[in-house]
Amino acid sequence: MNKDQMKGAAKDMAGKVQRKAGQMTGSTSQQAKGAAKQVEGKLQKGAGNLQQAAEDADRKSQQMAEDIDRKPRP
Repeated sequence: MNKDQMKGAAKDMAGKVQRKAGQMTGSTSQQAKGAAKQVEGKLQKGAGNLQQAAEDADRKSQQMAEDIDRKPRP
């Protein structure tokens, strides 16, 4: 898990708490702020997921290239 995935998940959770607190107190502004924070967190986590997938793909392609180089040639 990378930094963006962790920060995004934390923002999503904080937004969920803020939104629920707004619902319990009847504060529509807190509900909206919480929902916005959730969206921001989901986007950041998604960016982290993309970054992680790219890093994983790069690592895998490097490993495959190394494996090809190690194979004996006829």
